[in-house]
Amino acid sequence: MNDRALDLLRSTFGHPGFRGEQAEIVDCLLRGDDALVLMPTGGGKSLCYQLPALLREGCGIVVSPLIALMQDQVDALLQLGVRAACLNSTLDAATAADVERRLLAGDLDLLYVAPERLLTGRCLDLLDRAPIALFAIDEAHCVSQWGHDFRPEYRQLTVLHERWPEVPRIALTATADAPTRREIAERLALEEARTFVSSFDRPNIRYRVVQKDGSGARALLNFLGDRRGESGIVYALSRKRVDTLADQLATAGIKALPYHAGLPGETRAANQRRFLQEDGVVMVATIAFGMGIDKPDVRFVTHVDLPKSIEGYYQETGRAGRDGAPAEAWMSYGLGDVVNLRQMIGQGDAPEERKQLELRKLDALLGYCESTRCRRQALLDWFGESHAGACGNCDNCLEPPQTWDATDAARKALSCVYRTGQRFGAGHVIDVLRGVSTEKTQRFGHESLSTWAIGADLDARQWSGVFRQLVAFGLLEADVERHNALRLTTQAGPVLRGEQRLAMRRELPRSGRKDRRGAAAPLIDLPPDAQLRFDALREWRATTAREQNVPAYVIFHDATLRAIAQAAPDDLDELGRIPGIGQSKLDRYGDDVLQQLFDCDAAA
Repeated sequence: MNDRALDLLRSTFGHPGFRGEQAEIVDCLLRGDDALVLMPTGGGKSLCYQLPALLREGCGIVVSPLIALMQDQVDALLQLGVRAACLNSTLDAATAADVERRLLAGDLDLLYVAPERLLTGRCLDLLDRAPIALFAIDEAHCVSQWGHDFRPEYRQLTVLHERWPEVPRIALTATADAPTRREIAERLALEEARTFVSSFDRPNIRYRVVQKDGSGARALLNFLGDRRGESGIVYALSRKRVDTLADQLATAGIKALPYHAGLPGETRAANQRRFLQEDGVVMVATIAFGMGIDKPDVRFVTHVDLPKSIEGYYQETGRAGRDGAPAEAWMSYGLGDVVNLRQMIGQGDAPEERKQLELRKLDALLGYCESTRCRRQALLDWFGESHAGACGNCDNCLEPPQTWDATDAARKALSCVYRTGQRFGAGHVIDVLRGVSTEKTQRFGHESLSTWAIGADLDARQWSGVFRQLVAFGLLEADVERHNALRLTTQAGPVLRGEQRLAMRRELPRSGRKDRRGAAAPLIDLPPDAQLRFDALREWRATTAREQNVPAYVIFHDATLRAIAQAAPDDLDELGRIPGIGQSKLDRYGDDVLQQLFDCDAAA
């Protein structure tokens, strides 16, 4: 490893050493070679291009698809003493001209550019006249038309290689299965690049999936009950649902804000700013929010509706616990989610090939939800990574689910779907199975069917679980052309004929007691005196961040404040030895931090 790189890592970024493959990636770029990096959220991707950009001659150009977050990334670098700026459509002409002047004068170490801006003739000509250290293409999965965040502009980024063949490039993403990785390399002309694939495992995240009860709002409130004061994200499928949930959480005394594309731009920006700058804010959002979020102390990410794919789920849950401290990924889902998503896919404008791919990805996510094995093992399987299981930090490991031989129940359910003409949704079929007389069962003459009341031994919730799992197993599917009526698939035949046994997750009866699996993930406990110092430091950090109008975490991460509170340094030399404190931050905040510690101890 280059000694200069290690020195810079310590003095500027405040880290005692590299993690994982960071050192090899930095070396690769310093040699002038290209790299394709797949590293989980929170794994330290940014450092892989920031540090080489400081060591190579010229300015590092970072292509980022998220204009709203560029300034936060720049603010974080400025706190470290790094000369950084951004070029995007939010800048006025004078500011943009000043950034361009600084680039040409060699006064910038890193410049963040939106792909749309980069591809303009003016910007390309500007880069022709500037010394360039490297190109970093962040969120590189956006190049894939089969991915979940496709951005057509990314397809044109091969111009970087064509126009500046001698400048090293690094493409980075936290979410890409094997086919997407191959497409990234092909579309960005990185076939010869060295590929670095880190483990996708995030051992600090506790995964949990629960069955939805109605809208899921009650279960969500139950989950959030022990987590007041923590920052988190709640993902919902529709804008209307986001607004409703944000109101419900706010009424319950939770500092919740909505975020979706239907809100005015200034409202979205203000809500995002509060989420990034304040502690304890819960953002209720559609997937329009989150890609590239650098907030390290998000303690939970919840999904009250089923996401569209495992890749999307993995990326969204990866926004929790970037600081390495315990965090949670909680999801509720029901059969209605499956029906709605299948309908959205079926009625979309995408080509048939794309629809079939999306349906396969949805099926894979259903399999994950209904799996009785270790969640972490099932999740990593999708990314081609093996895991022994028994992680001890997911619902299936902490409380192994009960299973039962559901073959007879499945045959009854499938037979009833067939006997009723494969024209109805689960609710009506369950009424027929349980012998519940309704206007519809009478009108269609279903009370005279051989399947009438043959399932009276199970209640409606248990039958709902059977149908949900039959869909997840691929034995039933929703017919979007017939109002999402359930119909049998070709795979149902062996079960109907008694040739195949079927085990299912048991639907346990609800009780008034809180689900034990709702217990919060264990947090790092501090001794009482250290906790007082930590609280005082967070208060000081919040005030300082407001004064500078920057996110609190760019001052110091929670992990750094926690380490300061535990070590209780007496002078600047001791403070400077704490991870996360580089020379710039020591010079800027050292005296203030020591004063906070002194005042806290004096008050105690």
